[in-house]
Amino acid sequence: MLLRRNLLQLTTRRFRFNSTLTDIEYHKHADRYLDNLVEYLEEFGDQTTVDGYDVLYSSGVMTLKLGAKGTYVLNKQPPNKQIWLSSPISGPKRFDLNGLKTKWIYSRTGISLNSLLDDELTQLLESKIKTPE
Repeated sequence: MLLRRNLLQLTTRRFRFNSTLTDIEYHKHADRYLDNLVEYLEEFGDQTTVDGYDVLYSSGVMTLKLGAKGTYVLNKQPPNKQIWLSSPISGPKRFDLNGLKTKWIYSRTGISLNSLLDDELTQLLESKIKTPE
């Protein structure tokens, strides 16, 4: 019984984040992250042959179009101090800034936004992707 309860706790564990992030800090970190990601993906787009590849960014919303392979949308959610992701592979997810203010983390699994994007985009684009932190 104890082993079963411990296993249940492990499978339902959620990562908690400090909510003391100020609005100014949130916008600084989210804007910097999205700006760096857009720049990286635009540079990658200059070298790719994927039909329909396009990166758009406006008002805190980034859209990455991959033609027939799908579309990613990342957007700031200031009321929650999160970045939300819509992925053609993994679906919707919400990411919080970790306590060290270095990574955006999905609280249900602990995966970083960078790791998720790297894995999925590498798979879809058939090229090694390493998004900036």
